[in-house]
Parts: sequence; C-alpha cells; structure tokens
Amino acid sequence: MQEELEMKSGSAVRSGPADHAQGGGSVAYRQKQQLERYLSFFSSLAFSATLLASWESAGGSIQSGLLNGGPAAIVYGIIISTIGNLTIACSLAELASVHPTAGAQYHWSYFLAPRFRRFISFFQGSLAPPYSYVPANLAGWVTVFSWSALVCISPYFIGAQIQGMIALAHPDYEVVPWRSTLLMWAVALIPIVINIFARRILGPIEVAAGIMHVVFLPVTIAVFVILAPRNPNEFVWNTFVSLGGWSNSGVAYSVGLLGVITPLSGITPSLPLLIHEADECPGVDGVIHMAEEVKNAKTVVPRSMIYGTLINGVLAFSYLVAVLYCMGNYEEALLSPTGFPIITIAYQATGSLPATFVLMAMGMLPGWIALFNGLASVTRLAWAFARDNGLPFSDFFARVDPRFKIPIRALFLVASCIVALSFIQIGSSTAFNAILSLSTLGLYISYLIPLWLLVYKRVTAPSDIPRGTFSLGKWGLPVNLLAILFATYFVIFLPFPPQVPVTGENMQYAGPVLGFVMLFAIGDWIVRGRHRWEGPTVSLRAYGRE
Repeated sequence: MQEELEMKSGSAVRSGPADHAQGGGSVAYRQKQQLERYLSFFSSLAFSATLLASWESAGGSIQSGLLNGGPAAIVYGIIISTIGNLTIACSLAELASVHPTAGAQYHWSYFLAPRFRRFISFFQGSLAPPYSYVPANLAGWVTVFSWSALVCISPYFIGAQIQGMIALAHPDYEVVPWRSTLLMWAVALIPIVINIFARRILGPIEVAAGIMHVVFLPVTIAVFVILAPRNPNEFVWNTFVSLGGWSNSGVAYSVGLLGVITPLSGITPSLPLLIHEADECPGVDGVIHMAEEVKNAKTVVPRSMIYGTLINGVLAFSYLVAVLYCMGNYEEALLSPTGFPIITIAYQATGSLPATFVLMAMGMLPGWIALFNGLASVTRLAWAFARDNGLPFSDFFARVDPRFKIPIRALFLVASCIVALSFIQIGSSTAFNAILSLSTLGLYISYLIPLWLLVYKRVTAPSDIPRGTFSLGKWGLPVNLLAILFATYFVIFLPFPPQVPVTGENMQYAGPVLGFVMLFAIGDWIVRGRHRWEGPTVSLRAYGRE
C-alpha cells in the first residue's frame, strides 16, 4: 500500500524509493515540500540571466577566439552559441515543466529510459555532477567535489582579473598562486554569508544584478565607441586567424569557438590556458536546481531558462561586436601581461587606468553577484543528491535547517570543497584545471543523456511523453536533435588543447580522466551499484506511473 505524504507543486523531497517499474518491488511515495517557495518570476529570470553572465565572461574568454579563429570565430560563434544553447534550454525546459526538481537530469533520465533505467541513472550520476548513486562510497564525494569545482570558477576568475589589473598598474607585480587563493576566499566569503543569514534578500539581489547585467552593457559599449578608434568591417566579419598551431582551419575554428560557446553555457572552455577562458557556474539548467524554492515552478522555471538564454545571447553578441570594432593592437592584446586581453583592450581604448578599472568592475560586479546564485544552486544540488541517498552520511546532509530554512549542512559541505580546491591550484594549476574541465564535460553529458532518451521516446512512444505547461509540440523532435548535435559537437572539441605542439602545461586532461571515471562507473556498478541503487526518490505522478 502506498504511503501518503504531502506533495506541493510536483516537488520532490526525500521520503522513500521510487518504483523503477522493472520488478524492483519498490513503491512510489508522494513527498513533503521542505523548502520555502519565495522566488518570483522576475527573481528567477534574473537568476537565470545573471548566472550565465554572458557578456561579462565573454570578455574574459575572448583569448580563445583571438588565438584560434580570430574575429570570425568570435562574431559568428556567438550566433551559433545562442542558437545551440537555446535548443538545449528549450528541450530541458519541456522536461522541467513536467517535473521541476532540484535533481533534474538524472531524475528525467530515470523515468524516460525504456530499459536499464537504474543503470542509466547510475552511470549518468557517476559521469556528471551532481549525480551518483549510493551512500558511503567515493563517487558521492566526487559528485559534490565536481560541482564545487564549478562554483570555484567565479571567485578564481574574479581574483585573477583583480591580479591582472594590479599587474597593469604595477608592471613589477608578480602574479603568484597563493595570492589567487586568498582572493578566491575573499570573493566567496560574502556570498556564503548572504546564503546563510540573508536568504530572503537573494530575490532582490538577483533582480538588482539582472538590472546591472543589462544596464552596464550599453555604458561599457558607449565608452568603447566614443573613445576607441574603429576597425574596418573586414576585420570584424571576415578575418580568420590561426595562431594556436592547428594546421586544419576547421579544427582551429572549432577550438576558438569554445570561447564564445561557453559564456552561454555557464561553464569553462580550454582551462589549460589557466583562467583566460574562465566562465561562471552551472549552465542553462542552473535555475532548475532552485525549482523547489520557486513559486509556480512548472511555469516559471521553463520560461526563466529560455528567456535567460535568449537575453544573454543578445547581450553577448552586442558586447563582442563592439569590442572587435574597438580593439587596438591585436598581438598586444593577445600577449597581454595581465593574462586577460580584455584588460589591455580596455586600456588601449581609454588610455586611462581609472577608466579601465571602472569598465572591468562593471563586468566583474554582476559576475560576482552570479556567485550568490551559483552557490545557492549547487547547494540545492548537493542537498537533492543527499536526499536521494547519493552521498555518504546522506541523512546528515539532507537536513533542512528549521531556523534558516535552507540545507545549511549541504552549504557548508560545498563551501568546504571550495576551500579545499583553492589549495590545489597553489600546488598545481594543471591539476586544478583538469578538475574543472572534467566538470565541464560532465555537465554537457548530463544534458545529452536525457535528450537522447527523450528523442527515443518521441520516435517509439510519443503518446507516453507527459505534457507540462511548456511543450515544443511538433517542433519537439527537430529541436531535440539540434540540441543533441550542438552538445555533441561541444563535447568532442572541449578536450582539444588550445595550442600545439601539446605539452604537459597545455594538455587537456579532461578526456583521459573522464575515460577513467567511465571505467570506474561500470566496474562499480558490477560490484555493488546494481545491488544498492534503487533510483531517485521522487513522485511518479507527473510521469503517469503512479
């Protein structure tokens, strides 16, 4: 007999195992809503928009395009990026409108899979954060560690830019790793405090950040246009450059394209270039993981995902076109001693250190506030994962604090991982970047698995696909296929090193590490995963299986 517990707005909260519909003998539970719903549509839209921080991070990631592909890769790449990420956002939004839950992708994969759903959700969990399978094993810790690595990107990125500006003002300044670690701590401290003690003001903060995200852009463009000399149209729209050593122009273009694809994905491209191409936190799915704190989540979350991606695409395109028209000496920018071509480009345009610092601050401030959102999102991911028995000591980390109304133990777990990772980059930037790159690959794979399963369902049993508040209708199959094509293309070229010949410093280790994780996942499934993983603890009502 099925146990009846309160469930609100289709949200999932840990209560018991789900029926995996394949003879497992488990029962489906309805779950009790534990998190307070306080985020409105505008807060959620601002959350989605600022979490990507597209134009702000496009400036930081421009070196990839300048090195491989040049202006042509940048200006056309951002158009491709907008279209591709919109197809992913629309495809995931359709699933989010049916079941908006902090667990997201591995929940959807579990219920869309026609067979072997326990293995598929288990395997996806082992490859991609925030998902794994059983308590008290290594994979659970790797999961939280990986998503915490993504949260590290924003403070690392901002701290590195601060050091770059210091280097611009003081050419004798030495950029050293331990200073980057201290800056990371300083940048992350206030978001952690706000997430604990002032959760209720996250909504207004997100709206304010969204306003800055939109308003600061025309101000920045105006400064460039007024003060900087113009490059000809030919330079912006028809200049191909290959300085990374790739002999094949298609490969060079694709590697350079990553620098403008990722600002709309919320992840990082070729990290062996250190922070030159760093970006923000979780991608187009970031707002999904806050779904259990969003009012009317089944409607608000899908709209926020799509509108946020579209807004960021338009802003990033406008910014990059303005920068390309107004940038000065190409080689001087590319070889900038600050580590960031955009700092040198801003200084070339203004000729003033204070003006350069103001321009950079207008890009860094919304990106810093995005960390407030990213930290909240990843905390909910860790909490949802613990709720599904995916972490060691899951009962401990799944608890929602009755005073602060947040999973505070999960927050401290994520914060602890950030601190731990900050020490890694002191000893080895290569090891630090390999960890971040693995998270990037895992994120896109976490998109691909439910998308493939959704396409299979559309072809074999379209009537079984549940309809939510948002539906692609007859456009579902082509949009899903285009999303798969884009994500696959990105996964293929993401592990490519930015320069050849390949050395220990510029090697992309994400591919080999991912291969090891895949082998580990298969072996662990054979040994014990198949005996202990029962699937996510969610309600089956939305999927028509209750």
